Formats: sequence, structure tokens, C-alpha cells
Amino acid sequence: MKFRKNRQWQTIALGLIIVGILALALGGFLAPVGNAVLTPFLGVQTLLSTRFQALQDFINAPDDLVRLRQRNAELEAEVANLQTEVISLQQQVSEVELLSSLLDFARSQRENEYKAATVVFRDPRPFLKYVIIDIGSDEGVLSGMPVVSAEGLVGRVDAVTATAARVMLITDAASDVNVIIQPANTGAVLSGSITSDLGLDLIAQDENINPGDLILTSGLGGVYPPDILVGQVASVRSSATELFQQGAVQSAVDFERLDVVLVIVNYRPINIEPLIPVETEE
Repeated sequence: MKFRKNRQWQTIALGLIIVGILALALGGFLAPVGNAVLTPFLGVQTLLSTRFQALQDFINAPDDLVRLRQRNAELEAEVANLQTEVISLQQQVSEVELLSSLLDFARSQRENEYKAATVVFRDPRPFLKYVIIDIGSDEGVLSGMPVVSAEGLVGRVDAVTATAARVMLITDAASDVNVIIQPANTGAVLSGSITSDLGLDLIAQDENINPGDLILTSGLGGVYPPDILVGQVASVRSSATELFQQGAVQSAVDFERLDVVLVIVNYRPINIEPLIPVETEE
């Protein structure tokens, strides 16, 4: 009986202690004690957590590295595809601009009939200056027909097959073009060279020729129709001991970037050589 009463008092006392502790905790009186007791454990927990995370990262590092490499390869492939698309779009824009400029040129020269052609070959040798285009006699192209671009005079057809034609450029050493210089309105002869430089000759000494003057075909000689832009005067050389002035020419056409040309198919060159008297020695 006595033992049972002691147990009851112990239970009551324990309950009172628990209630008191809860009251103190709810009142915030035990916070300093709790912080002092728990702080060491929290430090140990943080240290263990950090070490565990580092160990986990070390274990997972190979897999992460593989995934990063795969993702990097995927991104590089995407960048390469985008660059290819950008280049393709730029080429399309350039082609549209080129075709538009060719159309504008054709509209400005309504008296001529044109056939557009693509340059499919360039002669790499330094002495012969010509290109091969992808249309020939099947398209009405004949030897001697003038060839132009949106910028100006390119040359003339000098050989033809059924599906292709060879165009001798005005920069070729064998090329001569009768031209007129504006605004002086004086005639001259434009010649190519083995270095692809263009030169002017047979300019009268009393003519006032200046750098920047325009050079157009004159139509004389029957090889080219008149009024096709050739280029500009780059420099002029004059000497009192020479009969004629000479000059250097900047072509209107960039022959290194020549991709598309127009053949003037309704122009027939006139062969006047048999009518030119041959000088005989006495």
C-alpha cells in the first residue's frame, strides 16, 4: 500500500516537472540553455553534412562530367547548325541582291536581249584571262557576243559548245576595247595585260583627262555595243615626247568575285578586218 502511494506521488511530481519545463519553454526561459546544449551538436551535424555532400559530389563527378561533355557536344552541334543556317541565309540574300541588280541593269538597257549565265570555271593561269559559263549554242549563244554584269563590261564570248561558252575577259592581254572617256568625250583604246591591269592608250595630248572620269564603250570597231560602263580613269601619264597620253583604269567589275553574267544575245559583232587596208612596204 505504501509503495503504491509513493508511485503516485512520483508520477504527480514528474508531471508537475514536465508541466513546469513546458511552461518555461513556452515562456522562452529555456532558450539560452537549449542553444548552449544544441550548438555543439549543430556544428558537428553541419560538418558531417558538408563532408557527406563533398563525398557524394566526388562519387557523382564522373557521371556529371560525362553529362557535361555530352551537353557541350550538343551545344557545339547546335551552334554549328545555326552558323550553317546563317551562312545559307546570307548566300540567299546575296543571290537575291545580285539577281535584283542584274534585273535592274537589264531594264536600264531595254534595247538589248540578255541570257543570264553562271560562271562555272575560272582560268587559274596568269597569262590567259577567261571564264567558262554554263550556257552555249543551245541557248542561242554565239562566238563574239558581248558579256556584261550588273557592274559593267566583262568581255566577249570567244568559244562555244552546245551547253557552255568561254568568255575572254577585258583584262586579257589579247583584249582591246574602243572606249570613250567622259566628260571629255574623247576616244581611246582600252587594253588588258598579263598582270590583269587595264590601260588606256591613244588619248590625244590636248584632251583634259582626270582621275575619276568615266569610261564607256564607244561602239567603234563593231565588237561591243556603245554606252556600256567599263570603269574609271585611275591615273593619267603624259609626256611631251609622246604622241598620245596614256592612263590606268579601275574596272567597274570585280573579276575575282564574278559569279553571274549576262550575255547580250541580240548583238551581232561586225567583222571589219577585211575592210581595213593592209599597209605594204615600198
